[in-house]
Amino acid sequence: MITKDMLPLSFVEGEGFRELMNFVEPEYRVPTRKTIVSRVELKYEEGVKKLKMDISQSEKVAITTDSWTALTTESYTTITCHYFTDDWEMKSAVLQTRSSDERHTAQNIAAQLQAAAEEWGLTDKITACVHDNAMVLANRTIADWESVPCYAHTLQLAINNGFKVGSVHRVVAACGRLVSHFHHSTVATAGLKKKQDAQNLPKHKLIQYSRTRWNSICDMFERLHEQRWAVSATLSDRTITKQNDARTLELTDQNWQVIEDILPALQSLKCAITALCSETHVCISLEQPVTNSLLTRHLMSIPGESRAVGEFKEAVATSLRKRIIPESDDTSAGKKPVYIASALDPRHKHLHFVAHSPLGDRENPV
Repeated sequence: MITKDMLPLSFVEGEGFRELMNFVEPEYRVPTRKTIVSRVELKYEEGVKKLKMDISQSEKVAITTDSWTALTTESYTTITCHYFTDDWEMKSAVLQTRSSDERHTAQNIAAQLQAAAEEWGLTDKITACVHDNAMVLANRTIADWESVPCYAHTLQLAINNGFKVGSVHRVVAACGRLVSHFHHSTVATAGLKKKQDAQNLPKHKLIQYSRTRWNSICDMFERLHEQRWAVSATLSDRTITKQNDARTLELTDQNWQVIEDILPALQSLKCAITALCSETHVCISLEQPVTNSLLTRHLMSIPGESRAVGEFKEAVATSLRKRIIPESDDTSAGKKPVYIASALDPRHKHLHFVAHSPLGDRENPV
């Protein structure tokens, strides 16, 4: 139960749990925390042996790695392995999550990856290593592994560049202040519910965005767009919102127009990331077709849309081209797995994306 539900080891020492077990089975002796630790460690060793046996049956594997910092300011590095079974079922397993006290230099990260590969017997099996964009140099030091930057992280960086556009940034900040007001005011929250009832709108709470998750801005805009008139009515009601607060919090018609115009682009970007973040099937062949679709359709300016939205799309498209589309003089780009996989995927047999990729080169053997 502790391992399955991710409960703390101190759970067995809880007074409520002991009273429950005493009621269910008075004769049962609840194991001590030390005993639980021993059992968890034994279960871990059994799991490691089983996982090594499963991985050993695969000829080739790929790994993903990322470094992150806990709330306690402790740094950790996680390594995950991806492989196919004999029945062509794709599986993923976390190999390790270990603290990392050293600086995140290329040499240190490469040493951690090499050590993990040796420990799990994967030295000659790893074909590719997926990583965020900050770890490209680290993985290039391991010559036998294909370095594959995480597409979701790449797209996130491009989208963040779009949110830096002054007019869009101001709208995001204004929406954040508005949502924060409703989250911190019980009077405003109760008033919003009454306005939702009066206007027959869904009783949904407003969503605050997170600085580390760009798609939360899309969620915030969607919810505000849905609840626009209930929010406006709440701010206009002087029994709920003071006049000074209303002047500070109310969004202008121009702000609402930006939200309405930018939502289709944000929803397309969110859909792209969702499609490329699957853990149940291989999705590398989608990268180039999705990128082409974004650049030639969803990030193209539309007549009549606000200037802010046009600048946002241009900023994202420019950043995406710089990060995804290789330089014209890079003759080896067309030989990378990301392009070959796209060309060989029967779902993309029309190859509309070829003209915007190295595969469009006549001299490319693919």
